[in-house]
Amino acid sequence: MDTTEKVSVNMNIGTLSQIDLLVDLGYYSNRSDFINQSVRQTLEQKRSVIEGESQRRGSYGGDWFTGIYVFTEEQLLRAKESGKKLRVSGYGLVVIDKSLDQLALENIERIDVKGKLLASPQVRERFAAK
Repeated sequence: MDTTEKVSVNMNIGTLSQIDLLVDLGYYSNRSDFINQSVRQTLEQKRSVIEGESQRRGSYGGDWFTGIYVFTEEQLLRAKESGKKLRVSGYGLVVIDKSLDQLALENIERIDVKGKLLASPQVRERFAAK
C-alpha cells in the first residue's frame, strides 16, 4: 500500500533559488528533502493546535483521526456483537480490505474523510461523500 501522495507547489524563483543553494551546500539532499523537512518542522510547531482539534472533534462521538485509519475484522465483529454501528471521520486515508466488505456494509454507519477511502467499489459507493 502506497501511503504517499504527490503534491505540486508553486514557488517564486527567489525562494526556489535559495532552496537550491542550500541543496548545493549539502544541507538537504534535494528540493523534496527541504520541503519535507520544512513541512515536518511547521507541523511540529503547530502540534498543540492539531492535538487540541483532535480532542475537540473526538469528543463528538465516533472515531476521529489524522493519518491512516484501518478498519479491522475484530473491530467490525465487536460492532456487530454490540449492535452499535461505527462512525469515523478525519483527515487522511481510510482502508477497508475487500474481504471485509459485508461486515463493513453492515456495521459502519458513516465514513467522513477528507482524503482517500481505499476500499472496494461497492464500499466506496456506499460511503461516498454526499
